[in-house]
Amino acid sequence: MNEKRLLLILATVQFCHIIDFMIIMPLGKTIMNAFAISPGQFAWVVSAYALAAFTGNLVSTVVIDRFDRRTALLFLFTCFTVGTLACAFAPTYGFLLAARFGTGLFGGTLGALVLAIVGDVIPLQRRASAMGWVMTAFSAASVVGVPAGIWIAAEYSWQAPFYATAALAALFVTVAFFFVPHMRGHLVEETIVPDESLGEVSRDPEAQLLQPRSVGSKIAAPFRAIFSNANQRAALLFTLTLMLGHFTIIPFIAPYMQINVGFADKQVSLIYLIGGGLTVVLLPLFGRLADRYGRMRVFTIASFLALFSIYALTNLDTNSIPVALLVTSSFFVVASGRNVPATTMITSVVRPENRGGFMSIRQSVNEMALFFSSMVAGFIITEGPDGKLQHYELLGYFTIAMSIVAVYTASRIRAVA
Repeated sequence: MNEKRLLLILATVQFCHIIDFMIIMPLGKTIMNAFAISPGQFAWVVSAYALAAFTGNLVSTVVIDRFDRRTALLFLFTCFTVGTLACAFAPTYGFLLAARFGTGLFGGTLGALVLAIVGDVIPLQRRASAMGWVMTAFSAASVVGVPAGIWIAAEYSWQAPFYATAALAALFVTVAFFFVPHMRGHLVEETIVPDESLGEVSRDPEAQLLQPRSVGSKIAAPFRAIFSNANQRAALLFTLTLMLGHFTIIPFIAPYMQINVGFADKQVSLIYLIGGGLTVVLLPLFGRLADRYGRMRVFTIASFLALFSIYALTNLDTNSIPVALLVTSSFFVVASGRNVPATTMITSVVRPENRGGFMSIRQSVNEMALFFSSMVAGFIITEGPDGKLQHYELLGYFTIAMSIVAVYTASRIRAVA
């Protein structure tokens, strides 16, 4: 298997998925005006995607490890493309909510599958570096996709970025069809583990859960395998706290910079262009550092630095565009950088034959945290008499607290062979 080519294709899949998820946030002000909705209603537009992804990942947990990774990737990517196109046709706020839900149903699962494939193909000793490259899709989306989407929306309409994203996704679906190889190495029926102390062989109880006898057991088996394992439970708790310590402040970064700081519509693209450009360069570095000095050590240092960036961003009181860009860029770098060792640690807690199901559950927890954090932001952020957004700093304090808890939960994770 050509690892580099596969990682490049997986990065393009992530690129499309992340653009689709991110583009809604810098369009917040435009969409609120277009549909005459409140900040709380806009938070539901973001949350609908997360809620759907949560649901989709719960379903995929039961079935995703039973298919060739290539087949699952092509199916999910195609459905995601159709959902993105539907968003562009939304005539009402309700239709937009439904379209975002449909897109998230497949897009969230797609993200989990990409990480499962990396975990299957790349050995643990090189996995953080590979994760760094795949996760540069976030940076590339920030540098190219989101600024381009903002410019297209400003020049034409808010629907135009969704047309463009759907067209790009359709192109990459075609590329994936021709160049992604079949991946069936995880399709094992049962693992026999020698028990030398007894002089006989014993059946691995986790592997036995892969082939239960009844339909009900088939559905419950992946969940039992995951939640009966303390190490995997710790990884899921880590996922939850890390996301709450990261995403809670993100949906309102662009609206806050426009309404409170004074960014023009097109200037918002500078936030993603500069911050994303820095992470394109630095994310692979975070991966190499994690492989060399330890994933936990690099994650802890990056999380400590993130506390200062979160505080500065949510307490920003300036009319200076350069100062604001310095603050947002620092947040992009350290928040994205700590996700590289974090994701690598999470993929290391499960064996390949269970990795797809576990990553789906992990993604469900991730989306549940996205949904919860968006709702918290929607309830706390209000519009003041002067039209400015209020109480953003309260979200910052909550995010800082969750970031500290995430470091503790990370320390409880152990890699398995």
